[in-house]
Amino acid sequence: MKPRPVAKSLVQIENPRSIVTEWRFAAGAETTWHCHQYDYIVVPQTTGTLRIETPEGESYAELKVGQAYAREKNIEHNVINDNDYEFVFIEIELK
Repeated sequence: MKPRPVAKSLVQIENPRSIVTEWRFAAGAETTWHCHQYDYIVVPQTTGTLRIETPEGESYAELKVGQAYAREKNIEHNVINDNDYEFVFIEIELK
C-alpha cells in the first residue's frame, strides 16, 4: 500500500490553558497514529467526511463547517481525509 501524505499542523496559540492548532489535510492525507494528552474540541472549516482509525476498528465522521465536537484525551487514533479535496479544521486542546 502506498504511504499517505501527512496532514500539516500549525499551532496558532499556546498558553497555560490551551493549544489551538490548525490542521490541513490534502486529499488522502492522515495525521498518523497519535493520542492526545488533553481533552479537545474540533471546529471544522470544511464540510466533508473523515475516516477515523482506532485499535477497535474504523468509523467515519461527517463534519460540517462551524459545527464543533468534543473528544476526550487518551484515545489512540489516526484521522484520514477521504475527500478528493483539502480538509481543514481547528483543534482546541484544553490543558
